[in-house]
Amino acid sequence: MQDQKGVENRRSFVRIAVVAVAMFGFGYLLVPLYDVFCEITGLNGKTGQVDEATVAARYEVDTSRLITVQFVASNNLGMPWEFGPVQHTMQVHPGKVYETSYTAYNPTAKDMVGQAVPSVAPTKASRYFNKTECFCFNNQPLAAGERKDMPLRFIVDPNMPKGVKTLTLAYTVFDVTETAQPDRVAMN
Repeated sequence: MQDQKGVENRRSFVRIAVVAVAMFGFGYLLVPLYDVFCEITGLNGKTGQVDEATVAARYEVDTSRLITVQFVASNNLGMPWEFGPVQHTMQVHPGKVYETSYTAYNPTAKDMVGQAVPSVAPTKASRYFNKTECFCFNNQPLAAGERKDMPLRFIVDPNMPKGVKTLTLAYTVFDVTETAQPDRVAMN
């Protein structure tokens, strides 16, 4: 009887250990799986980041093409900020650096920290849209009642496929007040 209970305990332990390892493995693979899912479905196109010195050396302005860049914004559920682009569209020449901004306003009575997450559509355009300066690189603190203009400098790579005439840059802002890391918060 005692031996049978010991065997059952070992079996249960092995099963629990296998489940724990499988959960860890799934958690570890979740990011690459999500990237594959986004690539297949065309969701959540990620943008690149480059410094302006690299841009000047690498790109030549293509004045023969104009691309329409649309700017949109949304708040994650529960984020009370007013958040949106200053300009909703721009006509840009590939290879030239452009600047615009988004505005955020914290209408609450408490200090908050937000994080903007970008997405570009169509997905095939995301690899050709590069930011040299972006408020999305860091968490953004806003005091109660504070309004802030947040700059965005970007360039569209001249190698953008000729068929892409319009791209949309969308930001979703999340409330990260509880989890904000001090070294990732932009200084005012």
